[in-house]
Amino acid sequence: MYKLGEFKQLVKDFSDVADFLVVYIAEAHSTDGWVFANNVDINKHQNLVERLAAAQFLVKQDPLCPVVVDEVTDTTGTKYCAFPERFYVLKAGKVIYKGKMGPWGYSPEEMCSFLEKMK
Repeated sequence: MYKLGEFKQLVKDFSDVADFLVVYIAEAHSTDGWVFANNVDINKHQNLVERLAAAQFLVKQDPLCPVVVDEVTDTTGTKYCAFPERFYVLKAGKVIYKGKMGPWGYSPEEMCSFLEKMK
């Protein structure tokens, strides 16, 4: 959520170059887990219904692109080493860009530079 504004700017600036999609995975800072000050009040998801409900918080923030939800078994998050967050660019089914793992490696600026080259 911290860099959602920067993500939205990427979507605005590069929607002519790429289709954007957010995959909502396991909650990185659940209320009953690793908590930060000013955290969103979301517990660790015990089932798909809870994960879908938690993803609605993100949807309400209007990320300007579709939001899909990973399985509770974290299949996508695990395959893409995406926890807690990460950028990927796929072309013709192949990964052509893999950003560093968040939160410290999550870089909208780096993604912007990569997408600029695709214009």
